[in-house]
Amino acid sequence: MRPARRDEAPALAALSRPFVRTGALRERPLSLYLAHAGDFLVAQTPDGTLEGCLGLRIHPAAGVLYNFCVAPHRQGSGVGARLLQAAFARARNRSLTALFTATTGSGRLFLRHGFAPVGPALAPAAWARSLDPARGARVLACPL
Repeated sequence: MRPARRDEAPALAALSRPFVRTGALRERPLSLYLAHAGDFLVAQTPDGTLEGCLGLRIHPAAGVLYNFCVAPHRQGSGVGARLLQAAFARARNRSLTALFTATTGSGRLFLRHGFAPVGPALAPAAWARSLDPARGARVLACPL
């Protein structure tokens, strides 16, 4: 696990694209990946191919995890858990008190790592306002 580089923005977008098609992720323009590449942690194969990514946006006192995806052929191999642990470490290094995320799926991985459903009012306000109610996402939080 390591921080993403700005030149990897196209690879982040490509990794995310299948999950956007299924509705699991919100569509984000390449410009977002370029502007916020520093938010992302990535997992890669020995040849440098990205096989997973997770964004961590810092808000006052709390962080928001977003755009979490693992290549389909690597799901269930522990890549997602390692990305999540790296995000916890990064958040603790920045003295954050909690992490939030929103999911339209089961959220099993988050729940196994200490997240629990919460109301959006507990989350960073700017992020909570950006949630699309039509997606029906659940907000999850984990104290640090």
